[in-house]
Amino acid sequence: MSCAVYLDGNATPKSMSRAKRWTDEVENLYRFQQAGYRDELEYKQVKQVDLIDRWPETGFVKKLQRRDNTFYYYNRKRECEDREVHKVKVYAY
Repeated sequence: MSCAVYLDGNATPKSMSRAKRWTDEVENLYRFQQAGYRDELEYKQVKQVDLIDRWPETGFVKKLQRRDNTFYYYNRKRECEDREVHKVKVYAY
């Protein structure tokens, strides 16, 4: 899906769909979108970072910096509940 492919710095999504069920990728997209970013690619472009803090056990995003420079800290376990899954946008490049 979207986060698996890294393109040049000016990549724009070609299409968008909604998540239908929970996966690890949907969980991470949920965390990026809660912090105000489209996905991992946009976060890296805006914040000029190469490495994102992740929980070693699960691989989920641990900490993100919002555009106003405040931080979001996330738990090790799933935070995107089933009732929130349909709100997650999955972008294709």
